Formats: sequence, structure tokens, C-alpha cells
Amino acid sequence: MTFQNTLEFAQQLDAQDDLKDYRNEFIFPQHNGKEVIYFTGNSLGLQPKRTKKYVDDVMNDWANLAVEGHFYSEKPWWDYHERFANPLSKLVGAKPSEITVMNTLTVNLHLLMVSFYRPTKTRYKIICEEKAFPSDQYMFQSQVDFHSRNFGINKEDAIVEIKRREGEHNIRLEDILAKINEVGDELALVLIGGVNYYTGQVFDMKAITEVGHKAGAVVGFDLAHAAGNIKLELHDWNVDFAAWCSYKYMNSGPGNASGCFIHEKHHQADLPRFAGWWGHNKERRFKMEPTFDPVHGADGWQISNLPILSLAPYLASVELFAEVGMDKLIQKRNQITAYLEFVLREIDKEIDGTEFEIITPTNQEERACQLSVLLHGQGRSLFDYLMKNGVITDWREPNVIRFAPAPFYCSYEDMYNFGQILKQGILKG
Repeated sequence: MTFQNTLEFAQQLDAQDDLKDYRNEFIFPQHNGKEVIYFTGNSLGLQPKRTKKYVDDVMNDWANLAVEGHFYSEKPWWDYHERFANPLSKLVGAKPSEITVMNTLTVNLHLLMVSFYRPTKTRYKIICEEKAFPSDQYMFQSQVDFHSRNFGINKEDAIVEIKRREGEHNIRLEDILAKINEVGDELALVLIGGVNYYTGQVFDMKAITEVGHKAGAVVGFDLAHAAGNIKLELHDWNVDFAAWCSYKYMNSGPGNASGCFIHEKHHQADLPRFAGWWGHNKERRFKMEPTFDPVHGADGWQISNLPILSLAPYLASVELFAEVGMDKLIQKRNQITAYLEFVLREIDKEIDGTEFEIITPTNQEERACQLSVLLHGQGRSLFDYLMKNGVITDWREPNVIRFAPAPFYCSYEDMYNFGQILKQGILKG
């Protein structure tokens, strides 16, 4: 398709958009009486309008049934989490038994590492990507420190970062695979983000998993920026484990519950885990038996009974995804992100001199719903201008702005209007 940087063309794309009506399913902040242009679904998704009913249902059941809501509410709290298994399994390419929801993302990654990071004195290294999200970096550091204190591993070289080549913004797949082979027999775990939060680069998880397994390592992924954003086939890729937050592209609300994937090949394995009451045999849970008998499947990694008031917004959003399906979302994601890229490049042409550089890969297979823009002729003041003029976006030091046109609620007209505001901001800067 040949794009045009005009309001009429953007409106024409909106008229042809099969998902255009879903924009009305979300609540937008207002700026000067108009809906903002919202580019931060990669940080916190907008609130679906149906969320309030889901939360109100739980509140009403609590008010009217109290403790009996566990068993007698319309959606009993006892098995509330089980409603996620089927829709989430379709979103991430898994079997329902491989999916659970619990806790929050970094908590779940720590818990999963109890089972899947089992270092020895000779095989103890973790491979991750350079500039991983800080929570992952802190998690790796604390895990290695814990094991070095208790099992005598060398913590000085335990974390191996795959770096970008000099002058490049993204990590080459060939360098990831080469590093896995280089570390070889010393490698215990490969754990990287499925989508890099800073650049928006999508990694080839299938290839990484295959090579990691050949090296004798366990392979897992932090899918914070991938779940609800890219096509995932976790089961078929033979990924060992994964976890994701639900409040970015999945619109479940700030700091909300995390999803987990644990491949079925591990369900019968004698893996260590931190056990709790809610992971115990469901049919015998209230017998209060002294010995832990885990639920078969990913639910056997649960610890505490679930926070239903947190799960309610998540369920509202998951059902939106079930209505639409990832294929349609990805189709619009690809086109609206391409149109945003076109608008950015057109504005850059209209300005005297190169003002910014898109550091997200141009290859559609290596990117999803985010364009990270490195500012050259501008600084924080341009970000501030955008925010003051109704464009909600995200600043990352030292001088990168991230734009994520989430396909559920962003419009092509948003992309055009943003370009005009961006141009004004550069000219006034």
C-alpha cells in the first residue's frame, strides 16, 4: 500500500479498519476536551469500559455473599483463575494445562527460577540480553548472589550479556546463537525478553530455544512486551517456561496479575518449587493434608489463593482478546505501525536536517507494536511538548521516545494528528 500523510487518507484507513469499533470499548484520558493520542500501551494499557462491570460483580458478590462467594457467586472465586486457561492458551500458543495466573511478573520469574535455574559448579551461567529491563537484571543478580552463597558458584562471570555490535542499536540473532554455543557446557539458563522493552526488537524465540536446548540449557522468556502483542507458539517452540505481566498490551490495570507458561514436559518432572496451599491437589485442598500434592499442570506452581479483585479486570480484557483473536490484531498492528513509521519519516523530510532516528528494526518480523525514536536534534523538551499537547508517550534516557500504537484503540487519524503535533514541536524547539 502507498501511504499518504494526509488527514483524508488516515480517515480512509480508519473507515476500512475491521477493528475500528473496538476503540469505543476503551476509556481515553481527555486533553482540552478531546481524547488524547495514546502511545503508552506498552507501559499501561487503557481501561476497557467493560472492566467496571467485572469488578462490580466481585464487589457485589462480596457484599451479598461474603465468604460464600468462593463457591456460590456467578463466577465462583474458588475456580475463578481457571477461566483464563483457554483464552490465554490461544493468545500465547499453549495448551490450557500449561497456563496459570498468579502473583506479579518478577515474583513469578523468581518462583520459576526455583524450578528452572539449578546451577552446578560447572554449569551455572545465565545468558540474557544487554539492556534488559532493570527488574530482570536485578533478578538475575540476586539469584546468582543467592546461589553463590549457598552452592559456591562463581558469581563474577555467571551473567553473560549478549551485546549489540558497535554502532548498531539491535542485537543480531546470529550473535545470540553464537554466544549460546560459545558458553556451551557452562550454560544453565537462557532467559531474555521476547521483545526488548527499549528498542522494541522482537527476538526469534523458536531459534533461540532450539540452540539453547542443544547446548543443554533451560530456555525461558520474559514476555512483558510480547503477550497480547506478537504471535506466540510457546508449546510448539518447546519453550521451557515464560511469564508476562497483564497491564501493558493486555489492559488489565496497573501492577496487575501475571500469567505463566510451563511446558507440559515439566508437569510430571521432579522439579523443586516453592509450594503453597493453592497449588495443592484441588479435590483435597480443604482436607489440610500435611504433605504437598501438586495440582497437575501449571496450576501446581500456584502458592496462595488468587486476588480476585485483580483478576476481574484481567478477565475482562482477556475476553476482548478472545473476541478478536491475535491474527486480526497483528494484521492491524503491522499496518498502523508501518503508517506511523511513514508519518515519522515524512515529518523528518519536511524538517531541515535529521532530527531523529528510528532504532526499532524495519523488518516486520523483528518488530511489533513499538517504534523507539532516538532524538538527535532534539531533547527532553520535545517529549514535554508532546505531553503538553495531548500526546501521551514515553521517555527513556538518554534521549529515546517510545511510541506504541496499540491496535485495539489507536486510530490512523491519531497517527496523522500526532505527526502534525510533532512537526510543530520540532519547529518551535
